Amino acid sequence: MPKDNHHIFADGELSRNEGTLRIDTLDGETKYLPVESVDTLYLHGQIDFNTRALGLLNEHGVPVHVFGWKDYYRGSYLPKREQVSGNTVVEQVRAYDDHDRRLRIAHDIIAASIHNMRANIQYYDGRKEDFTSAVDRLKEQKARVEDTTEIDELHGLEATARKIYYRCFDRILRDPFELTKREYNPPTNEANALISFLNSMVYTTCVSAIRKTALDPTIGFVHEPGERRFTLSLDIADIFKPILADRVLFRLVNRQQISIEDFESELEGCLLTEDGRVAVLEAFEETLDRTVEHPRLERNVSYKTLVRTDVYSLKKHILTGEPYRPTERWW
Repeated sequence: MPKDNHHIFADGELSRNEGTLRIDTLDGETKYLPVESVDTLYLHGQIDFNTRALGLLNEHGVPVHVFGWKDYYRGSYLPKREQVSGNTVVEQVRAYDDHDRRLRIAHDIIAASIHNMRANIQYYDGRKEDFTSAVDRLKEQKARVEDTTEIDELHGLEATARKIYYRCFDRILRDPFELTKREYNPPTNEANALISFLNSMVYTTCVSAIRKTALDPTIGFVHEPGERRFTLSLDIADIFKPILADRVLFRLVNRQQISIEDFESELEGCLLTEDGRVAVLEAFEETLDRTVEHPRLERNVSYKTLVRTDVYSLKKHILTGEPYRPTERWW
């Protein structure tokens, strides 16, 4: 049976009904969800659940990502690993502790991230406006990556590239949407709200992909390990934000599949309404299921599989020294 991501928006209770998930909503509805059909579970409503429900999800290896008030990402409940390898974790820590090994991996991640930003702008060059200058500047930033010898310098390169990239958004997005500048915690306008929500979806997609390997999601190579973040997920997410989040943003806005009415502004900032979140998630899930012919694998793979392929390539590099091949958009 094919597995899909499943999103629950209703408020209520999640429980176990023998081998099935049961959802009792505050509106009095009862729904049943076969756990075998779920790849990842997203809880967007106020959901109560107990250890029996978590036990069932754990048995079937289903991650749960929890979004709190107004769909701010709050955290994840991760099942037992499908693969357990002390050797992999040891080698991952060794790669992090070895300056040269860490730097090579960080080079690859940042170069791929900038490449994918540039590919997006190049797509609109001549279609919307003349973006030649931005395309050239992003190319220059990527070329400088290889000569960078410190992680902090890489952060600076990536930050400069992202500023160049985001400055193009106002000319790509259809009116009345505008980014002006990237702001979050909280997002201050509709474009920022879309980016923040979509970025959180990319991040959780990467968390789920990493969990299917023996890699430790808390040990990143660009982002410093911390106590409250899966820093390896942040690393991989930087590669895929232009491919998954930003392309969905451009499509939703420019095809008028979302409007200003799908947002609400409060003291805490600008946020998507529930209808808006549903529309964004439908577009995001549809994108994850899209396929593209992979030149190295010589077969069609989904965008979701691209994320997993990226993580497995990193794992193989850490264990065997084979080249790490982060996804650089070729299509």
